Amino acid sequence: MLRVGLTGGIGSGKSTAARALAALGATVVDADAVAREVVEPGTPALAAIAARFGPDVLAPDGSLDRPALGRLVFGDPAALRDLEGITHPAIWARTAELVAALPPDAVLVHDMPLLVEKSMAGEYHLVLVVGASEETRLRRLVTDRGMAEADARARIGAQADDPARRAAADVWLDNEGSREALDVAVRRLWHERLEPFAANLRTGTRSRLPAPVLCPPDAAWPEAARRLLARVRHAVGDAAVTLDHVGSTAVAGLPAKDVVDLQVGVRSLADADAPAFVDAMASMGFPRVGENTEDHGHDGTVWPKRFHGSADPARVAPVHVREVGSPGWEFALLFRDWLRAEGAERDAYAVVKADLAGRLATTEEYADAKEPWFSAAWPRAQEWARRTGWAPPVPPS
Repeated sequence: MLRVGLTGGIGSGKSTAARALAALGATVVDADAVAREVVEPGTPALAAIAARFGPDVLAPDGSLDRPALGRLVFGDPAALRDLEGITHPAIWARTAELVAALPPDAVLVHDMPLLVEKSMAGEYHLVLVVGASEETRLRRLVTDRGMAEADARARIGAQADDPARRAAADVWLDNEGSREALDVAVRRLWHERLEPFAANLRTGTRSRLPAPVLCPPDAAWPEAARRLLARVRHAVGDAAVTLDHVGSTAVAGLPAKDVVDLQVGVRSLADADAPAFVDAMASMGFPRVGENTEDHGHDGTVWPKRFHGSADPARVAPVHVREVGSPGWEFALLFRDWLRAEGAERDAYAVVKADLAGRLATTEEYADAKEPWFSAAWPRAQEWARRTGWAPPVPPS
């Protein structure tokens, strides 16, 4: 099941995007609606709220008097923690029930206003953020919802800012224009990315680049890696001893294919072969590629590994799983750090990459053709490590 997190600041148009996705066939679980449902009259959560905050938080008909409760918890961190301690378990339990009832081929969209604030991005295959400027959102809240400007500003100021949302976003849906424009963007996203992603999850298919096309250095690559690594961590937990962005896109200033290489360090490849590990990675959107089990070592030996790939059709991301401390694991980190530190070596490698990309047709040919350069560069990288005292990071015990 493809799990999509949908978020955006108040007044951004998130609910409009959710309705558009539902019309296309997604199942939307609205976190705000669930939060209201679990405190309806007769629910254990409402009884617990009344017991903690007193009968004045109940309306005459027995429902929750939200303004009255808000006045009690606003500005009182201890009271807010108590309230969340009551409501959050009920919300997550009900959300889990709704998700469990869905068919495995569903596209789940979790409409979650506080996704960024709660650091939940790693729990989804993709995070969609509906974005609009603060001025646009303020105007919508005051004009369309009749909210007092001071209240609108306070609500906006209490939420995550745009830089935090952009860092979490795999997709930024700009909503400065009309609803029709947002609808077009959502439909395009559905057909070009969400439907193919869901299909790849069902079939265990990874995305690949058909040709070795180089791109200029992109400052977005490290953020993409960070989001992907958070998903790996969510999937396999402590079985991943180390998580790193490696390869060319991890080196600032280096042209590269739009491919974000990741390295997962494990204590033993037996851990990576455990069915729970393989299944968790596949469920999180990283299917195992069974035939890729080794690298050609630059010391003349074979370097064993396991290999997964991203099922996201818009984000090619090879995942190299290697034993911590193994030659292959260390080489990936050394090569990255050496190129980061040695501008002349980075530039020389860029020339090699451009030459090969310009005359080879497939990514497989391109990768094989780079091997002689890697083998020649390995002693230089080792000498740099000796000279500078470089050593791979010590993983947590």
